[in-house]
Amino acid sequence: MTSRKQKLDPLTLAEIAEQEPIRVAVVVARYNEWITRPMQEGAVATFEKRLGDAEGEVTIIEAAGAFELPALVGEAAGSDVFHAVVALGCVIKGETSHDQVINQAVSNELARIAVDAGVPVGFGLLTVDNAEQAEARAGGAMGNKGAEAMDAALDTLMTLEAMRAETDCEDTEDDES
Repeated sequence: MTSRKQKLDPLTLAEIAEQEPIRVAVVVARYNEWITRPMQEGAVATFEKRLGDAEGEVTIIEAAGAFELPALVGEAAGSDVFHAVVALGCVIKGETSHDQVINQAVSNELARIAVDAGVPVGFGLLTVDNAEQAEARAGGAMGNKGAEAMDAALDTLMTLEAMRAETDCEDTEDDES
C-alpha cells in the first residue's frame, strides 16, 4: 500500500470572487445593541479589509435577540444567496440560568445549520458574566469577536471552496476515463 500526504491549500478570496462577488450575511441581534453594534462594525471592517480589491457585498440582517439568530441564519444559509453567514449576539448572565438555556440552544443550532447547509457560519455569540466582559470583547481589551467571527467564516469559506474545487477536478477526471 502506498501512502501519500497532501495538504489542501485554501483558495484566496480573490480566486473565489472571480466566479461571482462574495456575499456574506451578518445576522446581528438588536438586544444588547450597545455591544452587538461594535461587533457588527468589526465584522464589516474585517470583510472589507480581507476582500481588498475583490468584489463582495455584506448584507446586515437584524434579529430581535440571540435566540432568534438561528432562524435568520438558517434562512440566509439555505438561500443560495450568501457564501457565508456571521451570527452576532450577546447574552449576559443574569440571576437565573436563562443565559445557559439560550447559549446552548443557539450554539447547537448554529453548528447544525452550518453543517446541514454547507455554508460557513461565523460564531459571534458572546456568552459573558457581565457588561465589562462584553465590552472587552466588542472592541475592547479582548479584541472584537465580530471581526474574529468574520475571519473564521471567510477562512472556512476559502477551505470549503478549495475542497469543492478538488472534488470537481476528481469528478471531471472520472468522467474522462
